[in-house]
Amino acid sequence: MNSTERVRNVILGKPVDRQPIYGWVFANLERQISEKWGSVAAFEDHYEFDAAHIFGGPRVFNKEVLQKIREEEGEVPPDVLLQHDYYLPPRGEKYAENIKRAVEHHKQRGRFCYMQTPGFFECFNDAFGIQNHLMYLLMYPEEMAELYRRHADWVIQCADHSIEQGVDMVHISDDWGSQKDLMFSPEIWREIIYPNMKKVVDHVHSRGVFASLHSDGCVAKVADGIAEIGFDVVHPWQENAGMGYDLYLEKYADKFAILGGVCVQSAIGLLPQPELEKEIRRVFATLKGKRWICCTSHFVQNHCSMEDLEFAFDLIYKLARE
Repeated sequence: MNSTERVRNVILGKPVDRQPIYGWVFANLERQISEKWGSVAAFEDHYEFDAAHIFGGPRVFNKEVLQKIREEEGEVPPDVLLQHDYYLPPRGEKYAENIKRAVEHHKQRGRFCYMQTPGFFECFNDAFGIQNHLMYLLMYPEEMAELYRRHADWVIQCADHSIEQGVDMVHISDDWGSQKDLMFSPEIWREIIYPNMKKVVDHVHSRGVFASLHSDGCVAKVADGIAEIGFDVVHPWQENAGMGYDLYLEKYADKFAILGGVCVQSAIGLLPQPELEKEIRRVFATLKGKRWICCTSHFVQNHCSMEDLEFAFDLIYKLARE
C-alpha cells in the first residue's frame, strides 16, 4: 500500500496498514530544516510523509483595481466592487508548471497530493479587511451574495486547473472561527457560504477528486452543514477551540475524515518534551484506527526548535507503525 492508497482509504473509512502522517513544517522552518537536513524535501522523505500540501495557485484579486477603488472611496464597498473587473485569471502557465512539478515530485514518492484553494470569507478579507467584511455581510446582503456567487464560479475554475495538474484533493481554505465561536452567525453562514461552498464541492466531486476544508477555530455550530456540503476531510478539527474529539467520534466520524491532531498553539514547540510525548500519545490513543490523518493543526511556528520538531516526528513515525 503506497501513501496515496493509505490516505484515500482513511478518507473512505477503509482499512490501512498504518496511520498516515503529514506535517505543515515548511513555511516558518524552511531555513532551519534546510540547514540541518539539506532541504525540507529530505525531512519529508526521512519521515515518509504520506501527503503533500501544494501551494502556488493564482492570486485572486487585481490589487491595482482594489487600490484605485480605495483611493476614490476610502475603502472597498461591495456595491462599488461589483462595478469593476476585479479578478485575476484563475489559470496561468507559470503556476500550472509549478503545480505539475510539485505533483510529479510527490507522486514519485507515492504521496497523496492536495492543492490549496481560496475559500470565500477568508479570501474577501483581503479585499475588505475583516472588520469591514463582517459589517458588509449585514449592511449589503444582496451585494455580498452576488460577490460570493461570482466567487464560486472563480473557485471552480481554479479547482479545475489544479485537478488538471493531477491533484487528489482540492483543499479549500476559509477560516470561519475564533477560539470560542464563529466570527459570524450560523444564519449568515447558511445563507451565503453554504450554497456557494456546496456548489464548489459538488463540482470537485463531479471531477472525481476529494474536497477538504481548512478552517481555524471553533466551527461546531456549522459542523452539520459542513457534513451536508459533503466535505471529505476537515482540517484541523481544533480541539483547543472547543471541538473535542468526542464530538467528532460520536457525531461526524461517519461523515468525514479529519486532518490534524498535533496542535501548534498548545503542543509542538511549546510543551517540554515529556509533556509533548504524553500529548501526542493521548491523541494517537484517541484517534488511531479512525478516519484520521495525523498532521499539525497549522504551520509549525518558528519558535519550535529542531530538537522538538524531530522529537515529535520521531514519536509520530513510531506510533503510526505500532
